[in-house]
Amino acid sequence: MDALLLVDIQRDFLPGGALGVPGGDAVVPVANALMARLPLVAATQDWHPADHASFASQHPGHAVGEVIEINGAEQIMWPDHCVQDTAGAEFADGLKVARIDHVVRKGTERTIDSYSGFFGNDHVTATGLEGYLRGAGVTAVTVVGLATDYCVKFTVLDARRLGFAVRVVREGVRGVELKGGDCARALAEMTAAGARVVGLAEV
Repeated sequence: MDALLLVDIQRDFLPGGALGVPGGDAVVPVANALMARLPLVAATQDWHPADHASFASQHPGHAVGEVIEINGAEQIMWPDHCVQDTAGAEFADGLKVARIDHVVRKGTERTIDSYSGFFGNDHVTATGLEGYLRGAGVTAVTVVGLATDYCVKFTVLDARRLGFAVRVVREGVRGVELKGGDCARALAEMTAAGARVVGLAEV
């Protein structure tokens, strides 16, 4: 079975949000259209404690976009975003949330960021998404969401590593682009891992 996987389509990642992705609101109608075409819908939701280690506000002297080391791993500094139980962490306005069958919250541990919907950035801490999909008989996922060059990319790479067939819908992803070309490089990396980048009309 093929499931639709919505990655972090949350208010803080939309234009005007704390970590707004340019054009991020364009993924909402694409996600809604795909919900009618696929039998199962799972969604990931960034769900950070207020003092999350990825927030630049927790590291005086460091600015958003800088890279520091936390517990031996590189960590990009982000603005405070998707804090648990805040409006910014809620799913985007207009997203047909009633159609979502399962939600996985990630980034819930203070010292471990989680770009992938399957694992924390330590590549060990599991979110439970794999178990849910396998339990539902899912063998393939169609992915849309935010952001192409971070959470979408790492979710797709882990899905491929776990053996799922993956389609990424071109119209349904947008990226941060901290560096020019990041999105193109991310799509190339996903393709190299065996994911297919397709148009909405192909789903």
